[in-house]
Amino acid sequence: MKLNFRKGMYDGIPIALGYLSVSFGFGLLAAQYGLSVFASGMISLTNVTSAGQAAGIEVIAASGTILEMILVQITINIRYSLMALTLSQRLDKSFSPIHRLIASYGITDEIFAVCASQKEKLKPSYMYGMISVAVLGWTSGTVLGAAAGDLLPLSVTSAMGILLYGMFIAIIIPPARKSLSVAITVIAAAAFSILFRYLFTQVSRGFAIILSAIAASVISALIFPVKDEEEDE
Repeated sequence: MKLNFRKGMYDGIPIALGYLSVSFGFGLLAAQYGLSVFASGMISLTNVTSAGQAAGIEVIAASGTILEMILVQITINIRYSLMALTLSQRLDKSFSPIHRLIASYGITDEIFAVCASQKEKLKPSYMYGMISVAVLGWTSGTVLGAAAGDLLPLSVTSAMGILLYGMFIAIIIPPARKSLSVAITVIAAAAFSILFRYLFTQVSRGFAIILSAIAASVISALIFPVKDEEEDE
């Protein structure tokens, strides 16, 4: 068990280092919206989702409703459910329902990718080791960023706040270059976001994110429909 935990920690170090720099940008963004260092750190500790957290604090800053927050988080984070279902096929028999619930807390894109690449069955101690290190990096970076946001001049924090958006760009560019459907979806979502930002300003930020995501997905589905297996045959 100790060996698996240590291996998980070792595999989680690169993830933690990446999270440290990215969450620093989230901490700066949270400070700009007036959140305290403690509140920013707790958001990262209890959520561990970059895009969800960034959208969430925008809803908070705009005094959005609970319904908006729920819908925004479901829209952005529903992919984690799919990742959890995929990993459930690779779990060791020692993964009891309680272990599954605990491990589900730390499933992120990066942790999923590392776990999915393992040749052996995943054990609870391995995932706990990886999650603990990754969450430590994510939360620590957030706390440092929020603290820096309270101390550094506004011009500096505004410039460094681009870190979080840089991560989003780094996520979407590679798949967009490989797939035309992904590129069209990204462009459509960006276009709708711009429209809501500058034209339909009466729509709140939370619902603007939801509507942009749905509209872009519908357009992509219409232009690039997925054929059923029966049709291919």
